[in-house]
Amino acid sequence: MRQWREDVLGPGFECLDLDLGEDEEGPLVATLVRSLPARRPLAARLLGRSRPLEDVDVLYVHGWSDYFFQRELARFWTSRGARFFALDLRKYGRSLREGQTAGYIENLDDYHAEIELGLQVIAGDVEGPARRLVLLGHSTGGLVLSLWAAAHPGCAEALILNSPWLEFQLSGAVRQMLMPIINLGVRFNSREVAPQLDYGFYSRAQREVGPAEDLALVDERWRPERTHAVLNGWLRAVLEGHARVSRGLAIDAPVQVMLSARSALPARWGEEMTRADSVLDVEAVARSSLRLGSSVTVERLDGALHDVFLSREAVRREAYARMERWLIGWQAAGRAAAQPAETG
Repeated sequence: MRQWREDVLGPGFECLDLDLGEDEEGPLVATLVRSLPARRPLAARLLGRSRPLEDVDVLYVHGWSDYFFQRELARFWTSRGARFFALDLRKYGRSLREGQTAGYIENLDDYHAEIELGLQVIAGDVEGPARRLVLLGHSTGGLVLSLWAAAHPGCAEALILNSPWLEFQLSGAVRQMLMPIINLGVRFNSREVAPQLDYGFYSRAQREVGPAEDLALVDERWRPERTHAVLNGWLRAVLEGHARVSRGLAIDAPVQVMLSARSALPARWGEEMTRADSVLDVEAVARSSLRLGSSVTVERLDGALHDVFLSREAVRREAYARMERWLIGWQAAGRAAAQPAETG
């Protein structure tokens, strides 16, 4: 029997460990976090009034050097009736164990194990009609979920990506030039540390303009001001993922991609860091987004940070409004497809 326990985020959040076996660093776990919608008021139930997303389950996956802590994001979904779930992947956040190399993996497809275990738990909790699955990923989590969705057609009905890391920061040409060098480095030492280029500006920008209530919860052991060390083996795994996106993924579900309107080079601190993506080349990501599938909506948000939902309040409101607008269209299309064809 599953043993859900109270999560570090407090009331309204629970978590569950997912056993993934072990590797050379010891036992492996992932952690599934859930937040369930409140029961509808009696009057609404008697009148048959339902919330718009009552038949939806959401699975969120975080980015590099990160974990799930965004209560505001969960509330967006649960207030509309959806069940919200988030995965802390192996060696991240709640799943990181003593002696493990934070975030390290050598093949992004290895994450399929925790995604599928998580979905088994989610499906096992369903009572009544089948529910629709929406995948929601940020940065590297967006890349991971895109690769998973492409490999599992028909499983997810929608994919929403928050600044997904779909291409290397400089260009695809630079990625192709780097791959032989990285491959050679992996042959000699897959855990050699690459130069640290994070000066903490992205974290500072979030603190200055982001949602203070959520950011106050951040555990810096799990989400340090500067990112975890970048190792050769991990970087090769990410670049190989980018190469697969570049070749085209043919995801069969509609995709929404949300990005900042501009990037900022994180060479030195400036106010522009609070109004731009200082992590990714958003133009390269926008172009790569069009290779995800045949139905892709790209949303550009003026003033957004790398995590659009940790931007200043006005930008967050716009991001949530655009996500809701897209979901309304997605639902309408689903209802239309379910109607019997009219005969002339």
